[in-house]
Amino acid sequence: MRDRRPFLIASPPERLKALRQETEARVALGRTGASPPTRAVQTFLLDHAQARQAVWRSLDIDEMERQLHAVGADVVHVASRAKDRREYLRRPDLGRALADEGRVTLERQAKGADVALVIADGLSATAVEMNAVPVASALLNLLTSNGLTVTPVIVAMQARVALADDVGAALGAKIAVILIGERPGLSAADSLGAYITFAPETGLPDSRRNCISNIRDGGTPPLQAADKIVTLMNAMCQQETSGVTLVEFEKPVTTLSD
Repeated sequence: MRDRRPFLIASPPERLKALRQETEARVALGRTGASPPTRAVQTFLLDHAQARQAVWRSLDIDEMERQLHAVGADVVHVASRAKDRREYLRRPDLGRALADEGRVTLERQAKGADVALVIADGLSATAVEMNAVPVASALLNLLTSNGLTVTPVIVAMQARVALADDVGAALGAKIAVILIGERPGLSAADSLGAYITFAPETGLPDSRRNCISNIRDGGTPPLQAADKIVTLMNAMCQQETSGVTLVEFEKPVTTLSD
């Protein structure tokens, strides 16, 4: 009688191995008996640890400020109403609102710039430290070369996406942009997101924002992300809207006039 027992060690078919070149997802791992190979298990545990570290680790504010000063940006610091990381993770609503001290700080700034630019820790300090300054630097160059005014870079701690609307409204900006660490996955803990809102005001729904996701090495390159942000800004100003009602088109930005 033919032995139908499976091999203890099995490699994936060649056609599945080719998928590894196209994705960072866990495909074609093979098996050892009924379990994944030891290397696959160890890689999973490492990625899980890196994802947890990205969420819980604090953003290195001093280094972030040094890098922003190096590219010629002024920096203003604010924080959300979440008092610490634990409260931030348990109370997303507090991360969406400026703390009173931050609101007072913004009141001292000049009002009416074309763009309010925010960098926030979000759910991955790792993503912000690796990708935020390259995107911000490219974006500032693109905007200023077109004669557009930009606020100082607002570095926000314990922040959620909607905090940018609070900041933009407080500064009277036409458009708010936030570069924020995205929730880490098991294939990427360094993914940065960019969210753009036209006519920001407190309490806007998510449907009023446009998003560029997965900004990182292996995803959307920082320079490409900056170009896309500016393209979206141009469309927003042409149509005076953002979010799900925006019709995207490719055209260089020239002005953010009313």
